[in-house]
Amino acid sequence: MSIYSRKQCTLEDAVNMIHDNDCVILGGFIGAVVPECIEKGIEDRFLKTGKPRNLKIIFAAGQGDAGTKAVNHLSHEGLVTSAIGGHWGLIPKLQKLANEGKITGYNLPQGVICHLFRDSAAGKLGTLTHVGLGTFVDPRVEGGKINDKTQEDIVSVTEINGVENLFYKKIDANIAILRGTTSDQSGNITMEDECLILENLAAAQLVHNNGGKVIVQVKQIVRDGTLDPLQVRIPGIYVDAVVVSEDEYHMQTFAEYMNFSYVGKGVKEVKDKETRPLDIKKIIARRAAMELKKNAVVNYGIGAPEVIAEVTDEEGITSELIATVEPGAIGGTPAGGLSFGASSFPQAIITQDQMFDFYDGGGLDQAFLGLAETDEKGDLNVSKFGTKIAGCGGFINITQNAKKVYFCGSFTAGKNKIYVSNGKLHIKEDGSVKKFIKKVQQITFSSDTARKNNKEVFYITERAVFRLSQKSIELIEIAPGVDLQKNIIECMEFVPEISPSLKIMDERIFWEQPMGLELKD
Repeated sequence: MSIYSRKQCTLEDAVNMIHDNDCVILGGFIGAVVPECIEKGIEDRFLKTGKPRNLKIIFAAGQGDAGTKAVNHLSHEGLVTSAIGGHWGLIPKLQKLANEGKITGYNLPQGVICHLFRDSAAGKLGTLTHVGLGTFVDPRVEGGKINDKTQEDIVSVTEINGVENLFYKKIDANIAILRGTTSDQSGNITMEDECLILENLAAAQLVHNNGGKVIVQVKQIVRDGTLDPLQVRIPGIYVDAVVVSEDEYHMQTFAEYMNFSYVGKGVKEVKDKETRPLDIKKIIARRAAMELKKNAVVNYGIGAPEVIAEVTDEEGITSELIATVEPGAIGGTPAGGLSFGASSFPQAIITQDQMFDFYDGGGLDQAFLGLAETDEKGDLNVSKFGTKIAGCGGFINITQNAKKVYFCGSFTAGKNKIYVSNGKLHIKEDGSVKKFIKKVQQITFSSDTARKNNKEVFYITERAVFRLSQKSIELIEIAPGVDLQKNIIECMEFVPEISPSLKIMDERIFWEQPMGLELKD
């Protein structure tokens, strides 16, 4: 017997609530908590009727599969006129519209957008923060603008008590498209099967307080009075419409229909994992793991940093660390790929804006992020490469505020023949793309801001380790078997400072067997 809810509506009725020129907040993180059913419904309506038009869309995290899902559904000329997003790498269709000058857009730090939702909901003029200073988001650099068509300044520099900050203008959204698991008849939403909470509450409050419409996708509707009030993540007073989705459009992530370990259910099983071969990523991860401190609260980025967790498993030291993921999971084992953002058997899951409160306040002990390209100043770019708009995501929040930062990546990019033998690194054929260049295309990490804050910063590759110096970067270690001039200096577009006490990297890194790594206090 179906349960009547005055807030339940058909998908058609829900998407008809969205009108030309509306400003729409889209919830989700990659494929988690994405209201896929509703977003596809908007696309279907537009392709059939040409409506709605000229939407302004806002999303904090990356949402998509680098193909057709999530924000890609809305990436049609005429459907969208402007976009503000924290990460653009998974939405190539929207990138194309931006590169062709068919939309205006901004790339802002993921944590800043989360805080903008909350601050705007509270009636504040915007968000005041140090996050973004010296990077491409700083209006003295690029102001976070995606293309030349984007002219309006939404970020400004201000000074309070002699301290420089950035001010991000408030958001005036009037539609929020969100997702939960269960709704009662009054529209109260729980998220028991979702692997993250994200910024759903803040977005709903913002749109409700603006007199707009909050539309939520769920799996099911239950009777009033049956939900635990402590588990309600979006109170029904903010919700205008509830759409019950088919399972096909309500996967827990874009990689998995339902993984109960992501919500702390089921039995932990100790599985025998295949040991990862000693490739370039594992060499980098091993060297990075040597920096880990016992009981440290850490964040691992995508790419080579993901492999650090495999190394700590192999070394039997994972339980001595607390891993966090920016959308809200604390503890457990972070997932990868299209399930990135989730964690198996986490200790806790908090909202994304709360996690960035923790990060921005200096709560992270150590952060290990990717190394796409760096220059002779020590600036780093992970956000834009030619016409590819990757976006900064949480990178700026994390790297500006963690107590220690480690950038981890291969020394060069492209096809190579690099292998390990007899405890030494052998480079028979190097990658053709240099990653240590004269000047990065875009500043995602500002070395000058790091120097001003006396931050310790390291750059870890398979053949060399550098640290940020007062004017440049200083080479402090090289791999055994590597020729300093041929394999390092000649593969860079600049000559780094070289430490007078230059060391050989720990040889345990370059043997197949476990290193016997013990964490230091």
